[in-house]
Amino acid sequence: MKKKYKLSAKQSNGLYRVIAMKDFGNVKKGEIGGYVKTGKNLSQYGDAWVAGDAWVSGKSQVSGNARVSGNAWVFGDARVYGDALVFGGAQVFGDARVFGSALVSGNAQVHGNAQVHGNARVYGDARVSGDVQTK
Repeated sequence: MKKKYKLSAKQSNGLYRVIAMKDFGNVKKGEIGGYVKTGKNLSQYGDAWVAGDAWVSGKSQVSGNARVSGNAWVFGDARVYGDALVFGGAQVFGDARVFGSALVSGNAQVHGNAQVHGNARVYGDARVSGDVQTK
């Protein structure tokens, strides 16, 4: 399998930028994406991508066809997968899960053991935390 992205040289913020090695989804070969702490943060499979100035760090993972973009942050042990979108200034952290066709945007935060999935929309200044499931 040809890798879909490689990591840039370490940036001044201690993270690496992702660089597309081939076309996939709506990403073109050579496109410079967002930031990751390690190659384990973004799957080499599916169309998952980190774009813009988004950060994915810690033990968090983005996989499937999920997309993290804008100035969004995914960190801790959080997971974003399926066809989920996290963008704007949104933050997903702790042990939170965002999956299915869920969308988290604006300045929204999803954290703790929260799960946002299905067709759920979390946006604006909303906070979803604890052991909550939103679908």
